[in-house]
Amino acid sequence: MKYKPHEYQSYATEFILSHPISAVFLEMGLGKSVITLSAIFDLCLDSFLVCKVLVIAPLRVARDTWPAEINKWDHLKGLSYSVAVGTEKERIDALKKQSTLYIINRENVDWLVHKSGIPFQFDMVVIDELSSFKSYGAKRFKSLLKVRPSVKRIVGLTGTPSSNGLMDLWAEFRILDLGQRLGRYISHYRNTYFTPDKRNAQIIFSYKPLPGAEEEIYKQISDITISMKSTDYLTMPEYVSNEVFVTLSEKEWKVYSDFKEDMVANLGDEEIDAVNAAVLSGKLLQMANGAVYDSENKAHVIHDKKLDALEDLIEGANGKPVLVAYWYKHDLERIKERFPVRQIQSSKDIEDWNDGKIPIAVIHPASAGHGLNLQSGGSTLIWFGLTWSLELYQQTNARLYRQGQKDTVIVHHIITKNTIDEDVLLALTKKEKTQDTLIDAVKANLEVMR
Repeated sequence: MKYKPHEYQSYATEFILSHPISAVFLEMGLGKSVITLSAIFDLCLDSFLVCKVLVIAPLRVARDTWPAEINKWDHLKGLSYSVAVGTEKERIDALKKQSTLYIINRENVDWLVHKSGIPFQFDMVVIDELSSFKSYGAKRFKSLLKVRPSVKRIVGLTGTPSSNGLMDLWAEFRILDLGQRLGRYISHYRNTYFTPDKRNAQIIFSYKPLPGAEEEIYKQISDITISMKSTDYLTMPEYVSNEVFVTLSEKEWKVYSDFKEDMVANLGDEEIDAVNAAVLSGKLLQMANGAVYDSENKAHVIHDKKLDALEDLIEGANGKPVLVAYWYKHDLERIKERFPVRQIQSSKDIEDWNDGKIPIAVIHPASAGHGLNLQSGGSTLIWFGLTWSLELYQQTNARLYRQGQKDTVIVHHIITKNTIDEDVLLALTKKEKTQDTLIDAVKANLEVMR
């Protein structure tokens, strides 16, 4: 296919070419893969500034999306690549192939650096979903940071740079610029820009930005960062968000409310307890969805209210395909018992969904949130159970709400009234405001090209 870049795509490619360190915050659907591949082609095969490129991506995106993009566009012909996923032998064989571009899933970064036996000789690294390196305690972060000084060029791509607040940015930029802009140590970053928020005596649970800190952080990173919102540059489909509320019966509500108060619930012969606030939160979310695990990991059904609501929504779709997002395994099991569904996991599943062969598909945000193009198969998404993660929430919605979608996208949220479901939805809304502020602050100004 012939590539006719939008103006913003040319701008973003040129930004990568002119900045050895670049953070490119592109909202879902703006074509970050082809933008970056165009820059890689220029650097490797035109200007010869780069010899060997490593792309780090979520598993399915590494396996399916990046190879598909390389094969799709005429102007990328001649760009050789090797996909290093699968068994250890398959990964080693792929890394030993003579190629320009090597693609690996993020879970294997530590293996690549410390266990593969393959010398880390990449002079350019692309991190697709930079936000997956926001945890500075994770092995993938520490491993990549160890070899980062040998990398001449690095690109960080994401549409959700600060899904849980500005604290996420430190690790992401520590990887990119080795601490030049936000400091080499998280403690210094925290002390400079934040103050303790929620705490219990000496234990600090969260931090909030100091007055003026947000603006200062944006200023510090602005020279290597551009951001773009899809609504600014694309004709996006109409987006409708809908809340479908279900109400627990008096008996069901008693189980939920007693557990919330006492952190213990008696379900027949079984007793469910929560040892701390984090466990309590998870158990309450499970209960709101309709079932809860005991200490033996056995699920106990509390109610079927969400399943009934899901049935009504599927019937109301009048035969149009629906995509259902679930969170807990017992959600999936109960959905499968009630409906003839197919789980989106493999390349074949994706192909069949986009061909309109799957009436009801189920998807888990953590395993299929990033990079999958599902807009051809349907336009209705139903959240059976919500997640606290803004990143996974937005990325999952963007599987349908993206360029190429021809119909109005309807996102239903099944919410159990007066439960933690309402708190999660509110938290997602608040986090979205923070992230939108960041993106607006470093938004690309295309006027410089005109």
